[in-house]
Amino acid sequence: MSQIPDDIDWSLTTWEGARREQLRHWAALTLRERMQSLEDMAEVAQRFREMRETGRFSATRSGQAVAPESEAHAVRQTPTPYGSNDE
Repeated sequence: MSQIPDDIDWSLTTWEGARREQLRHWAALTLRERMQSLEDMAEVAQRFREMRETGRFSATRSGQAVAPESEAHAVRQTPTPYGSNDE
């Protein structure tokens, strides 16, 4: 049986503790890093918006995301090993 490490800060394992830790991390960033993070998040939001508008991203009634068949098929393909020169 594995031993639980004694150095775990259990207060960070709650929703509130995790949120506080995220805020501490965010506060430690420089202004340049914060601005870059905001720009990155805006890009991701824009991509999701475009995917939703073009029908490449949709949700079922249960709220789970469903990829169109063409994208779902691509995910099931067997990946090629690194360094493979089959192309």
